[in-house]
Amino acid sequence: MTEFAKISRRTMVAALALGTALTMGGMAWAQDALKVAAVWTVPVEQQWASRLHNALKAAEERGEIDYVYSENVSNTDYERVMREYAEQGVALMVGEAFGVEQPARAVAAEYPEIDFLMGSSLPPVEPNFATFDNFIQEPSYLTGMIAGSKTKSNMIGMVGGYAIPEVNRLMNAFMAGALSVNPNVKFSVSFINSWYDPPKAKEAAFAMVDAGADILYAERFGVSDAAKERGILAIGNVIDTATDYPGTILASALWHGEPMIDKAIADVKADTFTASDYGIYAFMKYGGSSLVADAALAGPEAIAAADAKEAEIKSGAFAVEINDAEPKSNM
Repeated sequence: MTEFAKISRRTMVAALALGTALTMGGMAWAQDALKVAAVWTVPVEQQWASRLHNALKAAEERGEIDYVYSENVSNTDYERVMREYAEQGVALMVGEAFGVEQPARAVAAEYPEIDFLMGSSLPPVEPNFATFDNFIQEPSYLTGMIAGSKTKSNMIGMVGGYAIPEVNRLMNAFMAGALSVNPNVKFSVSFINSWYDPPKAKEAAFAMVDAGADILYAERFGVSDAAKERGILAIGNVIDTATDYPGTILASALWHGEPMIDKAIADVKADTFTASDYGIYAFMKYGGSSLVADAALAGPEAIAAADAKEAEIKSGAFAVEINDAEPKSNM
């Protein structure tokens, strides 16, 4: 084996970076920090992307990484942006491959010296394409329990982005939780086929309220606005928006990106990053997800029941089913 062949992938990236004074988005990259780039198809304020963006920013503030990113990147432009970052010597690239699986995996294959951590519904690919997802089905189940015990009409409206596994599993877990405490509850399910279209989500939610729903599952922005305007309750997803909608958000299933992002950064630095599924770090036992509920709105009995079930989940006594099938209305 030649001496060159013995050089690790991480060393190769560092060597490439030594001769590069890279400035992107007005930020000059330091030479002694891990270089991380992210490519987002949505604004970094959007709930899903924000969980990871904030975790990366926190790592940057600790001095662990130099972080640059591009947001609002169209699917047709995604591959080009990935290649630009790859050519600039990043060590880790984070992003969302859901709508660009083939080009994202093609770029990763061309740059084996770079580690890729990409949101994806498909399996990881050796040697450097790791995947993740927001596996927050556990707190989603708990929010369903609270909603099922609170509804008076026994009708819950659910508005999602796309009917893809990472959305479906959260909705299915929510529905299972609601049915576990209230077998009479019915669901109206709709997908707006967009990750960010609050007016469209709001319109879909209004239709559900008009049909009798007295609680709305807000997988997308815009749904909680409809709940607030109609004076009913909403279930939040991924982020806590209770302060934006006081008296409206009954409970939320929160995703915390820090456990996964911190693990990936540590693995890249230790040269132990593998093409595996990092999505497990969203499970409650890793601190990757949690339940937050408004006790005044939910009531003590519903809170106690959710707390007891959460303890079972964390102990391993109860497992929430991961069901990626498209949920269907039964109203």
